Amino acid sequence: MNKVMTKLGLTSLALLPSLAMAAAPAVADKADNAFMMICTALVLFMSIPGIALFYGGLIRGKNVLSMLTQVAVTFSLVCVLWVIYGYSLAFSEGNAFFGNFQWAMLKNIELKAVMGSFYQYIHVAFQASFACITVGLIVGALAERIRFSAVLIFVVVWLTLAYLPIAHMVWAGGLLAQDGALDFAGGTVVHINAAVAGLVGAYLVGKRAGFGKEAFKPHNLPMVFLGTAILYVGWFGFNAGSASSANEIAALAFLNTVVATAGAVLSWVFGEWAVRGKPSLLGACSGFIAGLVAITPACGYVGVGGALIIGLAGGLAGLWGVTTLKRWLRVDDPCDVFGVHGVCGILGCILTGVFASSSLGGVGYAEGVTMGHQVWVQLFSVGVTIVWTAVVAFIGFKLADMIVGLRVPEDQEREGLDVNSHGENAYNQ
Repeated sequence: MNKVMTKLGLTSLALLPSLAMAAAPAVADKADNAFMMICTALVLFMSIPGIALFYGGLIRGKNVLSMLTQVAVTFSLVCVLWVIYGYSLAFSEGNAFFGNFQWAMLKNIELKAVMGSFYQYIHVAFQASFACITVGLIVGALAERIRFSAVLIFVVVWLTLAYLPIAHMVWAGGLLAQDGALDFAGGTVVHINAAVAGLVGAYLVGKRAGFGKEAFKPHNLPMVFLGTAILYVGWFGFNAGSASSANEIAALAFLNTVVATAGAVLSWVFGEWAVRGKPSLLGACSGFIAGLVAITPACGYVGVGGALIIGLAGGLAGLWGVTTLKRWLRVDDPCDVFGVHGVCGILGCILTGVFASSSLGGVGYAEGVTMGHQVWVQLFSVGVTIVWTAVVAFIGFKLADMIVGLRVPEDQEREGLDVNSHGENAYNQ
């Protein structure tokens, strides 16, 4: 009897460490926490100053400050709304479309609360950076003629009814996640979402005065290049950070981002060279963005060979988007938001379903999933995103039009938004 008790006692003691580990609260990994803080800062850097300088250089000098102001103020507005209710509705448990208000004003999130292997506060900030740059992308399609107040009204409506539910559907266990959609870093949530909203806005706000009759050229290509360079560096936080850990998937996403972007620059520049007779800096910068967009949904799922093919295809698709497709659509999209982010985002999402296959060097599909099924799921996620954001954007712009009007008067537009909307000039006259 004593031997049996002794044996049971030793067995119980042997189990104590594992029981203690099971009961212990999750602890953040310091390396992962530092990694995610750096990635968050990089994505924030993409908006301020990256997208602001990139878009600012693409438009005319009399409107550059209006663009910088729109990006800076919408960035700040999204940050505030994110803390008040955005993060909670996007990432708390809920239904297929929305979370709940359990984390509104970040209540019920303890100081040491952990999300995965890093503190939840960093997750709040990391996801806020994605929301900020998504809204920032939209304003490029509205440049040089929209009222500043209309932009702010639209952002509140669109963030609440488009960005938050789509983020929940894709990244927080909602409808598209349940369906098995693959979107590593924001092909649907960020790029298609923003591009379609921008396209709807460009149609509703109308073409710029003189469009088709006057030459509208980028006023500062070195500014465009600087913005591109900042976006390129920041994108590593965007893509590698979406691994949520300093692990092998982050390394794969990092390398795929390098390779795909290089491929897109070459395909865009050589395509432009063949069609127009000269390779341009603007084409190279556009190729950088096209490659970064195309690889975003795929970067943690595909192999390096697949990333290169996606990048090469993305460069050519983006070139087609800003030339042929833009002409077909008859839209005035000054910063080619849909031509690059929409076209390359759609392409990248679809090709993710192809090159995630382990037979093509990817990480493989979920058990029992075939390539055909995964591609169908990807197409479905693209379709849902397009329809959802288009409807919400239409509502948002119409509400802004009813409340304050979408456009500035034509005389103010011709003089420039900088002086008329903000009382400033970027350059000495």
